[in-house]
Amino acid sequence: MADRAARRIAIIDIGSNSVRLVVYAGPRRAPRPVFNEKLMVGLGSGLATTGAIEPKPYRRAISGLARFRALTQAMAIDELRCVATAAVRDASNGAQFLADARAIGLDVELLSGEEEARAAGLGVISAIPDADGIVADLGGGSLELVRVSDGETRHHSSFPLGVLRLAALRTAHGPRFSKVIGRMLADAGWPDGDTALPLYLVGGSWRALARYDMMIARDPMPVVSGHLMPVEAAARLARRLANADLSTMSIPGLSSARVGTMPDAAALLVPLVRQLKSSHLVVSTSGLREGLLFGALPADLRRQDPLILAAEAEGRRFARFVPHGRAIEAWIAPLFADDDAAAARLRLAACLLSDVASTANPDFRDERAAEMALHGQWLGIDLADRLVLAQALFSSAGGSGRPFDMRTDPILDARLARASQWGLAIRLAQRLSGGALAGLEVTRIERIGDVLRLSYNGSGTDFAGEQVDKRLRQLAAGLGLKAESVR
Repeated sequence: MADRAARRIAIIDIGSNSVRLVVYAGPRRAPRPVFNEKLMVGLGSGLATTGAIEPKPYRRAISGLARFRALTQAMAIDELRCVATAAVRDASNGAQFLADARAIGLDVELLSGEEEARAAGLGVISAIPDADGIVADLGGGSLELVRVSDGETRHHSSFPLGVLRLAALRTAHGPRFSKVIGRMLADAGWPDGDTALPLYLVGGSWRALARYDMMIARDPMPVVSGHLMPVEAAARLARRLANADLSTMSIPGLSSARVGTMPDAAALLVPLVRQLKSSHLVVSTSGLREGLLFGALPADLRRQDPLILAAEAEGRRFARFVPHGRAIEAWIAPLFADDDAAAARLRLAACLLSDVASTANPDFRDERAAEMALHGQWLGIDLADRLVLAQALFSSAGGSGRPFDMRTDPILDARLARASQWGLAIRLAQRLSGGALAGLEVTRIERIGDVLRLSYNGSGTDFAGEQVDKRLRQLAAGLGLKAESVR
């Protein structure tokens, strides 16, 4: 049997708007997408008028599923899970669609609204382990709400408010649309006494709104995962989109079909945040598919840190000799004993990734290292954490200054200064060890008063050298200390 950590798992997600195949690899607690293909077929486009999946979307979806089945066989996938959601669940010809899908060799699991909501909630928890708020998963056929806290989900609801249905609802209810939505939520028991909580936005149409928001703001770090928006953004985006010419709108990374869903999504978001009395909005790129993976894990694996697991897996891929990130962290840790647990976690991640730019052109190693932190597929960190990790890796690869151009605040400035010190310490450890372990095992780095002392034990003196002394002086300067080498 294949190594469980290296198993490839595929999920085929038959949604109301799109049909998608995603193949994951890497640690089970921190799976990395290695293949992602989507068809915007609109299975739920006719539900509001005919109650059935229309012939053209039906044929396109079955054809796409046949391709996905062939791909997963060719890829020798270890585990395949195929699920269908609101459109197939609600369509009068949904049973026939499932039969046709099964005829091409796919064992399709029809999720209930509650199962769909729970999977979306677990998807957010998988990426944000300390999530405490309400998840809103907006698909083509439905809106799922689920309360998440303490790593668990509760109070699940599913509403027939997918983006493919919203236009008809807005036309039918006119100016009363927001009140109608508010009443639907209230009748289902929302917000259930919990107010002033984050609203975690899951689904392609919410992500499209986030990209639009970042484009308007000219965000220098347009990372959708973890993007924060104030609740006022809902009304602002809705007003702006109401008067926008969508036919001429171009947003990087979005298809015209997805752009077309934004006005209805924004219109729904306004009464949603009002009724739930949300504190702010958080965009999550992890949702139903990731929730299905997370939900299948045993409890001990769920408790693992996804950032550290992913960083260790990436570090292993790029290690020049043997992975030694944990040895580096143990070696430099005495210099940063006053770091809190959150900082120590990011410092460990930086150490695990310390070889990530080793194969890059020497003139661009610092940029490559920073890029890995800024744009990597990381879970369990927010934008500020990404910047801190990027600063540490940038400094460890010889970069000076900052690897990004954006406004910061005094608290983040202090964190970035600390990250630069981590980077200099990692840089010294890498020069001393040459990317192996022996040099770290026979030396010790420590603060003694205003002195940074590097001590060599016995045969460790063989690892001493001019370049090591140079890196020692650089680190000492970064820490405001004097350098001392004891052989």
